Amino acid sequence: MSAQKGKDLILKVNDGTGFVTVAGLRSQQISFNAETVDITHAESAGRWRELLAGAGVRRASVTGSGVFKDEASDAQTRQIFFAGDIIAWQIVIPSFGTIEGPFQITALEYVGEHAAEVTFQLTLESAGALTFAAL
Repeated sequence: MSAQKGKDLILKVNDGTGFVTVAGLRSQQISFNAETVDITHAESAGRWRELLAGAGVRRASVTGSGVFKDEASDAQTRQIFFAGDIIAWQIVIPSFGTIEGPFQITALEYVGEHAAEVTFQLTLESAGALTFAAL
């Protein structure tokens, strides 16, 4: 993937009628993790660890910061957080792809500096199967 403009990272939420843009993310980190299932036994070759393919729990975590598109987007995100709802989100990464699926907001922070705009930071944790579509 070649260098991309950070301003093109977009966070969208499903509002019941489709995906709508909540914010452009100034910084973002996406982590994919998979737990392993160790099946090593007394007769494992050379006593090397063996893992069970396709087993274990997979998860994704998205952390981002940016500026909300408007007051309605800010209010919608706050409402989702305080309700503890699991909602379909979409993360658009330019020239890479789109990640989509159910997430829960596990952290929501607001940051303001004296001579700058208010920004937000949030963390989304996957709550089901995700899909990836390459761009």
